Amino acid sequence: MKKYLQRIGRSLMLPVAVLPAAAILMGIGYWIDPTGWGTGSPVAAFLIKAGSSIINNIPFLFAVGVALGMAKEKDGSAALSGLVAYLVVTTLLSTDLVAMLQGIDVKNVDPAFGKIGNAFVGILSGIVASMMYNRFSHVKLPDALAFFSGKRLVPIMTSVSMLVVSVVLFFVWPVIFTGLVSFGEGISKLGPLGAGLYGFFNRLLIPIGLHHALNMVFWFDIAGINDIGNFWAGKGTKGITGMYQAGFFPVMMFGLPAAALAMYHTAKTKKKKQIASLMLAAGFASFFTGVTEPIEFAFMFVAPMLYLVHAVLTGLSLAIAAMFHWTAGFGFSAGLVDFILSSRLPLANHPYMLILQGLVFAVIYYFLFRFLITKFNLMTPGREEDDDDMEEAAATVTADNKFAVMAAKIYEGLGGDANVTAVDNCVTRLRIEVKDMKAVDQNKIKSTGVPGINIVGPQSIQVIVGTQVQFVADEIIKIRK
Repeated sequence: MKKYLQRIGRSLMLPVAVLPAAAILMGIGYWIDPTGWGTGSPVAAFLIKAGSSIINNIPFLFAVGVALGMAKEKDGSAALSGLVAYLVVTTLLSTDLVAMLQGIDVKNVDPAFGKIGNAFVGILSGIVASMMYNRFSHVKLPDALAFFSGKRLVPIMTSVSMLVVSVVLFFVWPVIFTGLVSFGEGISKLGPLGAGLYGFFNRLLIPIGLHHALNMVFWFDIAGINDIGNFWAGKGTKGITGMYQAGFFPVMMFGLPAAALAMYHTAKTKKKKQIASLMLAAGFASFFTGVTEPIEFAFMFVAPMLYLVHAVLTGLSLAIAAMFHWTAGFGFSAGLVDFILSSRLPLANHPYMLILQGLVFAVIYYFLFRFLITKFNLMTPGREEDDDDMEEAAATVTADNKFAVMAAKIYEGLGGDANVTAVDNCVTRLRIEVKDMKAVDQNKIKSTGVPGINIVGPQSIQVIVGTQVQFVADEIIKIRK
């Protein structure tokens, strides 16, 4: 399970890397036109819409990215199948279609179906698509149906699989969603403790997209709280209204950027440059705009323990802010832009104390994350097992023809088509699945000049090539075709 979650985490890195730039564009646009969100400024509208085109479609990105990353071969048909899977489930469970299926008015459809297009469903779609690719991409159908064989069969089988998934979610999703709404209404009566519990579950539920259920209770007018609307309208009690928003500022502006710094400092030396660019952009996006997905999705699957700690700290932050009646609010998210804008509103109460709280949380996040990562050897970005003892083999892979020669000899040493079942690669290694390890000729593989070979399971072998492993992997995939 641990390795499976790490594979999901690595698969998310490609779409996650796009998010910081989009978040910054939206933040700048919102800064230019904080009340109209583009209606009062063409420049703001341009920036906000450019950024939101990505941020608002995170589930699409995750469906494609996970499908591509989890498939045995990095093939376009896997990515297409991820998109197909997501479109099937979100269309079948859309509010309009559910109303049609149930024979009721659209207004009476369970609100849960209005939130079906979330990151969890995107990731689930990608996983299902990758499973269909791994199972059906090499299946040969009878001659009459030969056109639909192999990779063309994958999107078809993905669609069929998502019909089953949609039926399950049709019954399960509303029950879970409604249960969380009821839970939120219950804890809303607990004052600062309720705010803390809300913060904890808000973060904990993000991976599966159910945090929307809690947000509807506290931020909007479902249970009569309407924390966001009342705060910005100046309706409510000073020091109370805004208590379900204020505690997010110390975490998003200070805590998570400090966590990003800890992950950078604990990354392997040869990966620091790459991780620095990712974490710098993600940390700035979190601080400036309050968009936290680039950081959170970077570690929530590869290091679930850290994400649990993050959820606890978020709950603690909301409880502290509520206890001392420090309030600020947001219209977009809890970043610098909204902090400055909301701090001048009538219901803002000692908002600058949230900065002091944030500085304390930055220290806590940094040292706690750094301690846990090193103590338990957590596989945060840049610390993957693939990076241990990496060596380069530049002397043997300096030209395209040498990549091809090297790949052919390695593939022959692995046993060729008769023995190799899957080929993948990481930063420095080929990751191969074979039928019979006894059929592998390690001496032939080593004769290519590779730095080493690791046997990691009864059917799993890794060939250490170096940082140009991608070119060798590409040549092997050409041979397999």
